[in-house]
Amino acid sequence: MKKKRSSEMIMQNILEVCAHGASKTKIVYKSNLNFTTVNSYLAQLTDTGLLEVEQGESTEYKTTKRGEELMKGLKQHHDEISRLSSMLAHAILITPCLSSL
Repeated sequence: MKKKRSSEMIMQNILEVCAHGASKTKIVYKSNLNFTTVNSYLAQLTDTGLLEVEQGESTEYKTTKRGEELMKGLKQHHDEISRLSSMLAHAILITPCLSSL
């Protein structure tokens, strides 16, 4: 069974999708969200200055410099957690083997 994504992972994903600009529809599909859920994330990300809204023929969301910095930091954080989790899982697997020696 898959774990639910954390809100930080969802925000990181939205920031990645919006790196070169994205419509709300593109964000919904690329981030695997629904339109109701994405609205609260977009509001939070724009209110905190991590996304900017560009009005034209259609509304487009674009990651700001501050958003890019957060996105990179979150990616490093999640990569480190994955690395440590993998090490821990490996250690748990070999512990029973060591105790039988």
